[in-house]
Amino acid sequence: MIDAIIWGLTQGLTEFLPVSSSGHLVLVPALLDRASPDLATAAVLHLGTLVAVLIYFRKELMQMARFTQDGKQLLKLLLIG
Repeated sequence: MIDAIIWGLTQGLTEFLPVSSSGHLVLVPALLDRASPDLATAAVLHLGTLVAVLIYFRKELMQMARFTQDGKQLLKLLLIG
């Protein structure tokens, strides 16, 4: 249970940094002499990040899905980017 808390905190606190949060999921537990998450657990941790991003950008995503004028412009810019 402690390992899961460490993994979750590590993922949540380092995801926004411009370096790999996956690397932190290996490094931080190693520094604390704890187990690193397996591949499936790391994937589940990243799903939490995906859900947070979808919630944060829900307005923009709905605009793109409904093809509103702003949504079309945003979709065009995303495709160009």
